[in-house]
Amino acid sequence: MPYIAPQDRRPLDPLIDRLAEQIVQQAKAQNYDAAFAGLLNYACTRLALKVIKLRFGGLRYWIIAVTTGVFKNIADEFYRRLGSPYEDQQIAKNSDVDLYAEFEEKLKS
Repeated sequence: MPYIAPQDRRPLDPLIDRLAEQIVQQAKAQNYDAAFAGLLNYACTRLALKVIKLRFGGLRYWIIAVTTGVFKNIADEFYRRLGSPYEDQQIAKNSDVDLYAEFEEKLKS
């Protein structure tokens, strides 16, 4: 989680909210549920590249490494906070793949 101070969030949140609304509007116009994924990917990619260009004017290895780390951390945190609990809920609802229990038991011994 990007633990930034509330005063640093305030100027960003309205801009992010407007971008999100635009992405949803365009995705709805494309008339299929997954349309948001490409739009979100584009927006995040262009945002990262624009920040790098404005802040540094070009690329260096450390900028690529840090930016890649940010995106990886975003994905990991998103999955940890939402994906994993969702999957646990679905396992409880629909049951698990039987072979997981077998492998988990072997890991314990």
